[in-house]
Amino acid sequence: MAQILLIEDEAAIRRVLVKILSEENKKYEVEEAADGLEGVEKIKDKDFDLVLCDIKMPKMDGVEVLEAIMKIKPEIPVVMISGHGDLETAVNTMKKGAFDYISKPPDLNRLLNTVRNALDRKELVVENTRLKKKVSKNFEMIGESEEIQRIKQLIEKVAPTDARVLITGQNGTGKELVAHWLHQKSDRSKAAMVEVNCAAIPAELIESELFGHVKGAFTSANKDRAGKFEAANGGTIFLDEIGDMSLSAQAKVLRALQENKISRVGSDKDIKVDVRVVAATNKDLKKEIEEKKFREDLYHRLAVILIEVPSLNERRDDIPLLIDYFSEKISAEHGSNKKEFTKDAINTLKEYDWRGNIRELRNVIERLVILGGDEISEEDVQLFGSKF
Repeated sequence: MAQILLIEDEAAIRRVLVKILSEENKKYEVEEAADGLEGVEKIKDKDFDLVLCDIKMPKMDGVEVLEAIMKIKPEIPVVMISGHGDLETAVNTMKKGAFDYISKPPDLNRLLNTVRNALDRKELVVENTRLKKKVSKNFEMIGESEEIQRIKQLIEKVAPTDARVLITGQNGTGKELVAHWLHQKSDRSKAAMVEVNCAAIPAELIESELFGHVKGAFTSANKDRAGKFEAANGGTIFLDEIGDMSLSAQAKVLRALQENKISRVGSDKDIKVDVRVVAATNKDLKKEIEEKKFREDLYHRLAVILIEVPSLNERRDDIPLLIDYFSEKISAEHGSNKKEFTKDAINTLKEYDWRGNIRELRNVIERLVILGGDEISEEDVQLFGSKF
């Protein structure tokens, strides 16, 4: 049932509005407040789905109430109730965050449509918040080892800046998670994070993918197309496996970092971009530089901050936490109750040589959750956990 708070100092108006809302839709539960101060206190104590608020009231007027709500619970839609002389103020309140306004005396259809639209908007805000939390949870960094704590502390320092970051480490160690944490904890978190797997894109297409192209730039270029740098404008671009990028593309990336501008393939027109670059690689870039496979000037531009992600074998104390996390997550994905691991099973898994790192551990845990018993034993690990 939708919870609506009506803040109105005129008792007669309150009675009319409560009657309209209660009789029209039995799913609306309306609570009343006789002035702004009372209304704000109720909002602090209870979660409402919608606030209807008069503008001219004693003690605290509607504009002040709106400003207070925007600070306390900005997700609540607020509809202002305005008298004839308050229309200009009502319009101005929308600039301050009000959803809409209705005039006195209220038109029945106008009132009900506004209430329905405002409640629909609240549902969308709640759903978006839930999805953001879900996305964020997908990129959790699990671990309490000294190595992981060091990385988390470094992220906390670096994320709020625009410093470019180069993340290194073996395949499967979680370099992508570090990149997502850097973005989510940055001032750019509300903008897009665009991911590019440089190893997965053919060398002849990587420039078009990154910088876009104009119609006719090459045989299959049938129309103008924006690239990843433009898509990430205002946000973050994550160049994964940058060690596999062609030298030609490296030169263009270097220019983008130096001048904050790019040009589409087939065009001489410059396009300004405001992008934070985070890159990752499993290669030894210094060795690649010696072999003339990677530009040294680009390396120094990218590696303002260097974060090395340890292998799983270097952080074995985190394995029990990772086992618990993956067991819960995988069991939920398969629609079953979480499976617990015995102490012996955990100790056996801690002794494995995890060449594939966390990615390999997750695969083994999934196999054990599917094939093992209600409680995963050491015997289950020996039967189904073999990696060879």
